[in-house]
Amino acid sequence: MEEDEPELEAGLEAALELAPAVQAAIEQVFPSQDPLDRADFNAVEYINALFPTEQSLANIDEVVNKIRLKIRRLDDNIRTVVRGQTNVGQDGRQALEEAQKAIQQLFGKIKDIKDKAEKSEQMVKEITRDIKQLDHAKRHLTTSITTLNHLHMLAGGVDSLEAMTRRRQYGEVANLLQGVVNVLEHFNKYMGIPQIRQLSERVKAAQNELGQQILADFEEAFPSQGTKRTGGPSNVLRDACLVANVLDPRIKQEIIKKFIKQHLSEYLVLFQENQDVAWLDKIDRRYAWIKRQLVDYEEKYGRMFPAEWCMTERIAVDFCHITRAELSKIMRTRAKEIEVKLLLFAIQRTTNFEGLLAKRFSGCTLADGTGKKPEVPPPSTNPFLEDETGAETDEIVMEKSDTDKPKKPKVPDNPFHGIVSKCFEPHLYVYIESQDKNLGELIDRFVADFKAQGPPKPNVDEGGAVLPSCADLFVYYKKCMVQCSQLSTGEPMIALTTIFQKYLREYAWKILSGNLPKTTSSSGGLTITSLLKEKEGSEVAKFTLEELCLICSILSTAEYCLATTQQLEEKLKEKVDTSLMERINLTGEMDTFSIVISNSIQLLVQDLDAACDPALTAMSKMQWQNVEHVGDQSPYVTSVILHIKQNVPIIRDNLASTRKYFTQFCIKFANSFIPKFINHLFKCKPISMVGAEQLLLDTHSLKMVLLDLPSIGSQVVRKAPASYTKIVVKGMTRAEMILKVVMAPHEPPVVFVDNYIKLLADCSTDTFQKILDMKGLKRSEQSSMLDLFRLRLPAPPPGGDGSSSLSLSAPTPEQESSRIRKLEKLIKKRL
Repeated sequence: MEEDEPELEAGLEAALELAPAVQAAIEQVFPSQDPLDRADFNAVEYINALFPTEQSLANIDEVVNKIRLKIRRLDDNIRTVVRGQTNVGQDGRQALEEAQKAIQQLFGKIKDIKDKAEKSEQMVKEITRDIKQLDHAKRHLTTSITTLNHLHMLAGGVDSLEAMTRRRQYGEVANLLQGVVNVLEHFNKYMGIPQIRQLSERVKAAQNELGQQILADFEEAFPSQGTKRTGGPSNVLRDACLVANVLDPRIKQEIIKKFIKQHLSEYLVLFQENQDVAWLDKIDRRYAWIKRQLVDYEEKYGRMFPAEWCMTERIAVDFCHITRAELSKIMRTRAKEIEVKLLLFAIQRTTNFEGLLAKRFSGCTLADGTGKKPEVPPPSTNPFLEDETGAETDEIVMEKSDTDKPKKPKVPDNPFHGIVSKCFEPHLYVYIESQDKNLGELIDRFVADFKAQGPPKPNVDEGGAVLPSCADLFVYYKKCMVQCSQLSTGEPMIALTTIFQKYLREYAWKILSGNLPKTTSSSGGLTITSLLKEKEGSEVAKFTLEELCLICSILSTAEYCLATTQQLEEKLKEKVDTSLMERINLTGEMDTFSIVISNSIQLLVQDLDAACDPALTAMSKMQWQNVEHVGDQSPYVTSVILHIKQNVPIIRDNLASTRKYFTQFCIKFANSFIPKFINHLFKCKPISMVGAEQLLLDTHSLKMVLLDLPSIGSQVVRKAPASYTKIVVKGMTRAEMILKVVMAPHEPPVVFVDNYIKLLADCSTDTFQKILDMKGLKRSEQSSMLDLFRLRLPAPPPGGDGSSSLSLSAPTPEQESSRIRKLEKLIKKRL
């Protein structure tokens, strides 16, 4: 038994463990602070809490009695609860039976209510049945009376219509016919009735008779044969037009067509193709004739036709269609006689007439897309196209008068734009060829003027300005573009753009590139004169002040042309039809001006670079191993600085308007001069310790001058661009590191090699060889040094192919130049 007691206690403890959710629910329903009610009750802790000390064991009997009393109370409570549950099942069954009885009673009451509702509905239907019958009868009676009234009106109206038609009482017919037609629409669903169908046929017959009769009346009043008008306006014809509005629209169209044809018949006779007045030089007479005819029409026939017919506009539109066809035919026949001025004169007079039509009429009668209006182009920032409306087109004007001044009609607000002038578009090749010829002569004149006037005079304050010919060219471009946009926005604009491209390229090559000063010898060329000059100690030929100003002026002109050509392309795309925008591209011409800019900068760089060559050559020929003390900067440094101070301020002042290209000049000069200086530095051999110190001082002086180069000689000191400063610092620091390596002792060799690798970070054996030559080491010493250098080189990165060392050792253009100079020396020795 004693062995089973622990197991029993464990079983009881396991049975008393409840789920956390159940335990939480119990605590919520029966909150208690008693430790015995806690789920994690621990008997040992509870006993220790009751008897914390040995002295507290004295009242153990009292504690035991309290616990036993509590146990008895719990037993009594449990007993009472268990006994109370014996009658729960019986009470539940009784409550269920009572609920079922209540449901049955409720169902019976609902059924009674539904039966009573059905009886009430049936009673309401019986009451309203008679009312509905009365409503239907009233509706049918009203419909019958209305139909009979309409039938009476229709029958009477048809009789009256036939009688009035015979008597030509068009005024009464116009009002009656519309009413009859409206009444007849009510009988569309009764056409199966013979009497109704017969009335409908009588109405149609009356309408046909009216149409034929009205056409006959107009034919009698305005016969189509002959040019003499025998008839004239009358009240009968005015009323007939009102009737035609109600009849088939074809009657109205026939009346309009015959009247306009008869009205314009005289025009076809007067301006036949074989008449002298029909040619383009007398095109004004055509428009003067139609103006008189429109005034005559308004006076005689303005009240005869309804205002909504817009007869005046219809006459003008038909005149335009006839004129376009006649002009197209006569221009095809006499195409060889068309000259530029004659063509532009005719186009200008025509566009003026179209503008007059736009002011006078709304364009509501146009049948071909009058609602389609070109979009208004956005405001342009183009500097040479500020005011198109005020542009003068002298070539268009043949007679100088205020009324003949070209006036460009506002295309977006003119629905008549091109209604006549479209016929000139196939012949605009004459205009394009003329502009091609004029631009060719303009370029030739620019070339001749430049040769006659010579390069511009140097003017530091106003140097670098664009050449006057550039402004003249783009002013002429402006005039051509405005003219062509007035004539057409289609293929002729594309042809004109091609002409623009041609002469932009010619201007770039003939005026700009063609006038750039030529160098006396190329970088790789050899001439006897240059060799003799160098042998005699003369300096390399430099550009004069005038030539430097000319180069800067050409550079500024090319920069202006580049920006203006881009704006010209944008403006051409605004002028041309949307479908042709993709064909306008001046990128090639902009690239051409970019090439001119690059060549100009390169010439400036080569000039300054060549001026510094004698000083660098003098540096490489000095006996640096014999220098005994370090003094001020060497004479060759003073010579380089002198050339820089002579050239750079002139270039900077002449490129004041194009600051970014002056920065490019500085960067290119640094990229050219610094490698060349380092190559000449390698030629200084051998060098003593004192000589190396002097060279280091000279290098530092050149570095300071180069850093100050963008603002040298300027009263306003500006900070050099960061990109330029980075190039100078990197290049000249390398030169300084080379000299510091040369100054370092070569013993012990390992320290020297490690110092070289650390300072120069150059893995090229050629560079290391040059350093050893500068130090004046013997070949045997150099051989051991080179072997040690190869051993001490850091391992290439994984996957590397040694491209970095190859790139460092690859010959630069300056190194190639030094090789050429070696060849020059060899030739001089032979000479």
